[in-house]
Order: sequence, then structure tokens, then C-alpha cells
Amino acid sequence: MSINTTLFGQLILALAIIMAIVGYYLGKRKTQTPFLTSCLGFFSALIPPVALIFLIVLVLKNDVQPTRSH
Repeated sequence: MSINTTLFGQLILALAIIMAIVGYYLGKRKTQTPFLTSCLGFFSALIPPVALIFLIVLVLKNDVQPTRSH
């Protein structure tokens, strides 16, 4: 059983898009820089084990408390 290179590339691209969306969503809640978190999630998807570790770290991170200015 062989996997087509085009199919493999499409799967990695789909994973990268999903990781970018999830990274942005979690980045809004857990970091001050959601766009950077989204970019890191996108590029981490090029190596799936790194993407999984990135996602686990982001999920386990504490939520950022919004600063209140009076």
C-alpha cells in the first residue's frame, strides 16, 4: 500500500488549517498574542508530533485574565 504524495500534501495542508483555527481560538483565551499562536499552530502542523505537543501545551496552559482599567 503506497500513499500518493499529493494526498499526503493535502492531508498536511488540511491539518495545518485546522491547527491554525484551533490555535487562534485557544490563543485568544490563553495568550496575549492569538495571531502569533495561530501562525505557530499552522507551521507546527508540518511535523504532526510537534503539532500534537503544541496543542497539548496550549490546552493545559492557564487562561489569561483580562486586565481591567478603571
